[in-house]
Order: sequence, then C-alpha cells, then structure tokens
Amino acid sequence: MVRAAFGTMGAALQRQRGQLLCWAPVFLGLGIGLYFSLKEEPGVSVLWALAGAALVSFAVAHLARAHLGPLFFAAGLVALGLILGAVRAHNVGGPVLEFRYYGTIEGRVVAIDRSGSDRPRLTLDRVRLERVSPARTPLRVRVSLHGQEGLPLPQPGAHAMMTGHLSPPPSPAEPRGFDFERHAWFQQIGAVGYTRAPALSFAGPEPGLALWVFRTRMALSAAIRAALPGEAGAVAAAITVGDRSGMGQETVENLRRANLAHLLAISGLHMGLLTGFVFGALRFGLALVPALALAWPTRKIAAIGALLAGAAYLGLSGGAVATERAFVMAAVVFGAVLLDRRALTLRAVALAALVVLTLRPEALLGPGFQMSFAATTALVVAFRWLSERDMLGLPRLLRPAFAVFASSLVAGLATAPFAAAHFNIVSHYGLVANLLSVPVMGAVVMPAAVLAALLAPLGLAAPALWVMERGILWILFVAERVSGLDGAVGRILAPRPEVLPLLALGAIFLILWRGRARCGGAAALGLAALLWAGTERPPVLVSPTGGLVGILGAEGRTLSKARGDGFAARSWLENDGDDADQATAFARGSGEGQGGARAGARLSRAVSIRHVTGVKAATATCGGDDILVLNKEPETMPACTAHTPRSLRDTGALAMSMGPEGLETLTAREVTGRRLWNDRTVRAARSR
Repeated sequence: MVRAAFGTMGAALQRQRGQLLCWAPVFLGLGIGLYFSLKEEPGVSVLWALAGAALVSFAVAHLARAHLGPLFFAAGLVALGLILGAVRAHNVGGPVLEFRYYGTIEGRVVAIDRSGSDRPRLTLDRVRLERVSPARTPLRVRVSLHGQEGLPLPQPGAHAMMTGHLSPPPSPAEPRGFDFERHAWFQQIGAVGYTRAPALSFAGPEPGLALWVFRTRMALSAAIRAALPGEAGAVAAAITVGDRSGMGQETVENLRRANLAHLLAISGLHMGLLTGFVFGALRFGLALVPALALAWPTRKIAAIGALLAGAAYLGLSGGAVATERAFVMAAVVFGAVLLDRRALTLRAVALAALVVLTLRPEALLGPGFQMSFAATTALVVAFRWLSERDMLGLPRLLRPAFAVFASSLVAGLATAPFAAAHFNIVSHYGLVANLLSVPVMGAVVMPAAVLAALLAPLGLAAPALWVMERGILWILFVAERVSGLDGAVGRILAPRPEVLPLLALGAIFLILWRGRARCGGAAALGLAALLWAGTERPPVLVSPTGGLVGILGAEGRTLSKARGDGFAARSWLENDGDDADQATAFARGSGEGQGGARAGARLSRAVSIRHVTGVKAATATCGGDDILVLNKEPETMPACTAHTPRSLRDTGALAMSMGPEGLETLTAREVTGRRLWNDRTVRAARSR
C-alpha cells in the first residue's frame, strides 16, 4: 500500500514537469514565512542544521529525479527560505533606542518623504545623539519636522542638526496588527520621533554612489516640480523618480479611493511602459536605416537599449521592491529576446520572485510584493489564455482597447483581496477610473516623460513636460471625480492571519497544478473566503502605551480619547472596517459612563473596565471596576487588575474578550514572540 501511494505521488509529480521552476519561489516563500512566524529566534546551531538538511535534500532530489525528487527539492527550498530570513535579519540589524530621548540629533540625510500626518520627514544615518554612546546609537533614525512649513529642507547628503524627541519604534497597535518594529528593523531604523525646532544643515563630505543617486533623484524632482508647479508636478516627480515628498495628502487619498494609487508606485506598469517605449523607438529608428536594419540584429540591439534604460530607471527611482521586481521581469523578458526565447511566461515571473526573495526576504510580508506578483501572475495567465483563443476573435482595431480593459479588470481582481486585507478598503468604481486613466498613463504620460528626459540636456524639454502635465491633470481629475462619488469606497474588516496565506496558496495551486487535484485550489479559496467572512474583532483593545482604550459596541468602536495615540486609533478603526475618525469614535455614546470607553465600560455582566489618564492615573483606585488601564504608573498599585505603561512594555497591546472560561486576554508579545526586532535580550545575545 505504501509503495502504491508513493507510486501515485510520483506519477502526479511527473505530470508537473515543466512547471516545477514555478513552484520554487512558493516553497522558498514558505520557508521565509515560517521564519517570520516563529516565536523564538532560531539559534546558530539550528541554522547550521537546516543548512545541512537543505544540502541533503538537494542531493537526494538530484539522485531521485525520476521519482520523488521534487518533494525533496521543495523541502530543501523551505529550509533555505528560513535560513535566508534569519541571515537577512541578522545582517541588517543594529542598535535600537531603548528609552525616550530628548536632545540634539545629528545625522546625514539619506531619505526625504512625508509622514502620515503630512509632515516632511527625514531619515538620517551616521547618527549622533547627545550623551548616547556610539555602541547604543541607532544606525538610522526617522524624524518628522513639525511647524516648519515654508522653511527649506536639508539637502540630500547634507548633515542635519536639530533638537527633538526620539522613541523606540512602536510595537503593534493590537495583537496581530501591523508590526512596525519588524518593519523598522529591516530598514535599519532604530528610533523614530519629531522636532518642532528648525532643522539646521551643513554640507558634509562627498557622498558615495548611493547618496549621489539620491541627490540626483531629488535634484531631478525639484527640477520637475519647478517646471510643473502644483500637484501635477508632485505627481510627475513621484512617477519618474519616486519622490512623493511634494504630494499633498488629499491627492494621495483621492488616488487611493479611486484605486489609482498603483500609478504612483514605480512598478511593472511604469517599467513596462518605459522599456517598451524605448525598445519600440530604438527598433523603429534602426529600421529607418536600411543598411543597419539588414546588417545588424536590430531587435537585440533595441532589447539591450531598453534594458539599460530600465536599469537607469531602477537606480533613479530609489529601488523599491515593486521596482526591483519590475526590473527583474524586464531583464528576463529582454534576456529572452536576446536568446530568441519566449519572454512572457510564468517561469519569468517565478525567476523574478526568486531574485527578490533572495535579496530581500522580508519583502514577502509587504503589500507591494504580494500585489505586484499577484497582478503579474494573473496578467500572464489571462493573456496566455486569450492568445490561445485569438483574443476571442475580436477585430484587430478593437484589440488594443480590449487589452486595456482586460488588463485593468484582471489586475484589479487579482490585487483586490490583498489591497482589502492590508488597507481595509475597496474602490467600487476602481475599474472605471483605471479604464479612464491607464491608457493616458501609457499613451501620454510615460512617452512624454521619456521624451522630456532625452530633450532636457538640450533645453528642449518644455513641450514634452507640457504634454505630460496634461495627462497627469486628467488622471487627477478622474481620481477626484471618482473618489467623490456616493459609495465610491467600501470598508473591509481585517482578515484573520491565516486568510491571506491560504488565499495565495489556493490561487497558486489552481494556476500551476496539472490534473483534477487543482480543484483543491478552488476549495482553499472558498475556505479563505469563509474564514474572512467569519472574522470577529476583539471587543476591547488597549494600546501599547496605555494611552487609548477601544470598546466595540453596536455603533462601532468607542475610543477613550478624541486625540492622542492616533496611530493606534486609526489602525483599530480601519481594521474594524470603520470609516470614522478618532473624534467621531470618541463621541459615540453607549448610554453608560458618558461615552462608554471615556469613563468606563462593562465587558460583560461580570467584568468592567475603566481607563484613567493624566494626573488622575497616579492615584487611581479600582472603585468597583475589575480592570484599570492607566497611562501613568500609579503611586500605589490597585488591588484589581491594572495595566500600566510598565506592564504594557512587556506585553505590548492587549485584546480582551469573554470566553467560555471568563476573561481572555491576548497580548501582542504572545503573537510576535521574542525576536531580534522586539526584545533587547535577544539582541544582546546576538551581539555577544
């Protein structure tokens, strides 16, 4: 029986020949996901054991190629993925500020963007902090500039000096919420904060290549915004050199609500349009010279030119994950042209995913990676299906328009679950907005951008920039009108943590597997949908600082404060699928305690909870309540259960609910475990 089972399994694997490369990034990603799901950091001995197991698995896979070799190869990839995640986490690590700091902050400007509150924000390296030893100083800090509207920002590569506040990167706003500590760790940001004092700057030493590129990017951005004032220039800078620091929050929000925010991310659309335009222009130009067209391989020369243009675009755009993926895809496509092979295949997508995951394993967890590869995979599959059916027999004149419609529809459907899960938003008119905007981006904006870049050294870029501005103004007009329609946006409840992996694996299995078993992919998609629909939000949430409590009621979540802990408030409401702002959520009355969570609330008939802030927290007593949440340490610890800033530093944010056995409390630390990015003792052990 066992032999028959292995025989059946081997026969099933044999039918997958030709698709096995496409499975490689899936199993590598499983290993990376396994690393990030661990509750404890794996030790060096564990990693060496995994490396040995991976080598053995690859060797056995080579020897057993005709039978169960793919299974051993998959096991080796899972082990390799876990190792890649661990090695990357250790390599990028640096000191994390362990306390609240106020004083002088000095460093070199290596990034400029805008914060969620629409403030200019600087990322500094070569950091120096007053009275903090170099061994304890973070490699990078991020500082928001408050109250400095109209003042010039420090130049890229310059040394900036300011007096400000810094804190450790905040822990998740709720258990299973977005882990900013982990995100900051992989960006080497060891502290975040703000300043209300003017930021002084002075020229530093000559920068290296990376800073030279950054300085060039920002100089180009400034030149574009000077030539195209207003939001059109800010958007032009965003889509050409990846600088969004000049964009207003209203514009960003309109684009997001109209499902056009992907036009800002320099990804496959931009890279494809740019390299495709360069490829077509070079090939057309060479074809105009008969001597060259007959004697030289013009198709391959054009491919090389397009690849060089894509590489330059990658460097000038800042090298985000989506841009890296797009460039790798472009390199695979034009590499196939050079080798006279078929270009747009799932193997090309798999190769791009392998490259990105190997270089940056943490990208697996980000919406950029997930949405980018979901869209690309869906487009390759959809257009392969359409090409096999001769574009459904449509007349040639209608095929370009149908291709735009089909690509917008397919990419929108493929990315919608990931966008809803990460951003809790669904744009009901996104397809209409994309149909009105994507053709303009492809036919007007990007070609005009390429022409402007070519003509700029000659001082003749103005006409091309004018054309580019007209296209961008149309896109902004569409975004404003569509986002303002009644019911333009729907809010979505945040899914359970297992939903997205199940959804992704189900879709991949449905696409890649050959045979009747592929129906299992559809079953996995159905199960993911059921789990998402059955998601329940925690009745009570406590922020990691103790500064905010949220009680879920019939009207939605009532918050204990109208201001303060804004990140936690925004995260909770978005994950609830609630469109209200913090002030509105604070004003919700429950008929008890003048606003529910403001004074206190009853979690059940047996358990009541009260939030006390400010000077009253120091002398707070139970007063008949079972649970107290305080944002300051009390002078005398109350007799009832009290969650204070000191205890919350160990537990992180809290989620409370009533279970069969009474009150159940889930802490953020129980979910995240003790990892490099959130536990000083683990980091100390690493440094020894």
